[in-house]
Amino acid sequence: MPVQVPNGREPPTRFAVALFPGFQALDVFGPLDILNILSRRTPLSLYILSPTLDAVSTKTSTSGHSVSQAVVPTHTYAESPDDIEVLLLPGGTGTRDLGDIQDVVDFVRKVYPRLRYLLTVCTGSSVAAKSGVLDGRRATSNKRAWEWATAQGPNVNWVRHARWVTDGNIWTSSGISAGIDMMYAFVADQWGEDVARDLADVSEYVRNTDPDVDPFAVGEENGVAK
Repeated sequence: MPVQVPNGREPPTRFAVALFPGFQALDVFGPLDILNILSRRTPLSLYILSPTLDAVSTKTSTSGHSVSQAVVPTHTYAESPDDIEVLLLPGGTGTRDLGDIQDVVDFVRKVYPRLRYLLTVCTGSSVAAKSGVLDGRRATSNKRAWEWATAQGPNVNWVRHARWVTDGNIWTSSGISAGIDMMYAFVADQWGEDVARDLADVSEYVRNTDPDVDPFAVGEENGVAK
């Protein structure tokens, strides 16, 4: 059944994800699987971006993984399509390697003015912060990397307790699985709560629906590694 657009708004249809070595798998595949299922109802397009067209691995030489996956990009940052409406920016261990993410930082800074929405998951917000697009805005990040992530954006109004934060056309989520909750909320905002609820039911997923409550933000120091 075709999706009924809430409030007469035309939701976005052209999505892209920005990859780099050491991206976190669930940061990407969780939100993208929601789009996969949504695309059965409404036409969507997806671009996979990377510095080169070589497969991009979730593992790096310093990530400590013995198991990994790799994704083949569709476009480089230098030759990315100019009609991207929504950019998804994941986190992962690779966000700590400036050599691996500088292309992403530069791309976010360049492309943000023409995006309709920027969505970050986990420490993807630290990359967005480095680009300067979060300056003066509210945002959140992974609670297990809180001190490091927030240090990447001293001019950002970081919200420690949030599961996800919406400030204008920028959505930022807490760590890893929080990106799934954020994407369902984004779907609800764009296509309606009924659609988001049905997609979650199809995936047999129990949503966290309160953006202001992150169960992993524990105490003053979060109770987790910094």
